[in-house]
Amino acid sequence: MKKALITGITGQDGSYLAELLLQKGYEVHGLIRRASTFNTERIEQLFQDPHYPNKIFFLHYGDLSDTGNLRRLIFEIEPDEIYNLGAQSHVRVSFDIPEFTNEITGLGTLRILEGIKDFQKTTNKKIKFYQASSSEMFGSTSCPQNENTAFHPRSPYGCAKVFAYYTTINYREAYHIFAVNGILFNHESPRRGETFVTKKISHGLVRIKLGKDKKIFLGNLDAKRDWGYAPDFVAGMYMMMQQEKPDDYVLATGETHSVREFIEETAKVLNIDLIWQGKGLNEVGINKENKQVIIEIDPNYYRPTEIDVLLGDYSKAKKAFGWEPGISFKNMIKIMVEHDLKRYEITK
Repeated sequence: MKKALITGITGQDGSYLAELLLQKGYEVHGLIRRASTFNTERIEQLFQDPHYPNKIFFLHYGDLSDTGNLRRLIFEIEPDEIYNLGAQSHVRVSFDIPEFTNEITGLGTLRILEGIKDFQKTTNKKIKFYQASSSEMFGSTSCPQNENTAFHPRSPYGCAKVFAYYTTINYREAYHIFAVNGILFNHESPRRGETFVTKKISHGLVRIKLGKDKKIFLGNLDAKRDWGYAPDFVAGMYMMMQQEKPDDYVLATGETHSVREFIEETAKVLNIDLIWQGKGLNEVGINKENKQVIIEIDPNYYRPTEIDVLLGDYSKAKKAFGWEPGISFKNMIKIMVEHDLKRYEITK
C-alpha cells in the first residue's frame, strides 16, 4: 500500500486529492493547522475513528512554517508521495500580508524539500514530490501561457510561487529528487472557499435569489481567467506523479472568461435577468425583474497590480499523459450553483 502526505488537505484541492488517492488504495496522511474551531468540513466524509482497526486516513497537526515538525512527519510516515498544496493562497490578501505569504507559500516548499533530501540520504528510500505551482506566476505576459513562457508575477503570492517553483527544480537537479511542478490555472468547484471571487458570485447570487441577501460587492469585472473544474485538475496532479521521469506541466482549459461572464452565466442558471448600468467604479448589476441593484463595485477588492488575462496551453500534458479538462465552464458554474441551492434546502 502506497502512502501519501498532503499539505493543505482541508482545502478544495486537498480534499478532492485525498478522495482520489483513497479510491486508488493509498494510505493518506494530511497536514492540518491547529485552530480553535474545526476547519475540516471538506474532509468530514473521509474521517475515520482513531480506534478503527484498518485505518488508512490520518490527520496530523502541523504548519509549513515549522521545519522540525515537517521533518519529523516525513521520517515517521515515510510517504511514497508528498503533495504540497498548502499555502496562503488568496492573491488579494497577499498584498496585505506579504511576509507571511512568502513564509508559508515560498519557504514552506523549501522546508519540505530539505526534509525529503535528508530522508533520502539517510534511508535510501525515494519520495516523489508535487509542488502546486500557479498561473499567477505568469502575471502580465503574452497569451497563451505554457511551460516555456517567462514569469512576471504581479502579487506577493505570485512571487512566492515563483520562488517555490525554481526551488523545486533546483532540488530535482541537485539532489535527484522526483519533484514536479503542476502549473495549474484557475480551477473551481462547490468546495471553493467563500472569499474567492467565483464562490462569492455563485453563493452570493444564490442567497439573493432566495431572499437572504440584497447585493454582493465585487472588484474588477473585466479580469479574464482560464477557469476549469477542480476534480479534473486534481486528477492531473496524480497523473504527473505517475510518470517515469519528473517534469513540469501546465493544466488549463485553453479558454478565457471574464469575471463579468462568470456573473452573467451564474445569473442565467438562477433565472435572474441581469442588466448592467453605469461605468467603471459606478457600474452596477440590476435584477431587471424587480429593478433591484444586486451587484456593486468596491475599489477595495481591486489589486494594486492586476493581471488582465490568463490563458493556458495544456498541450504538453495532453501529449505526455493524455490529460484534458472534462467539465466545461458553463457546467462548472451549474454544479456550483446547484450545490449552494441544495445546501440551503437541507438547512431549512
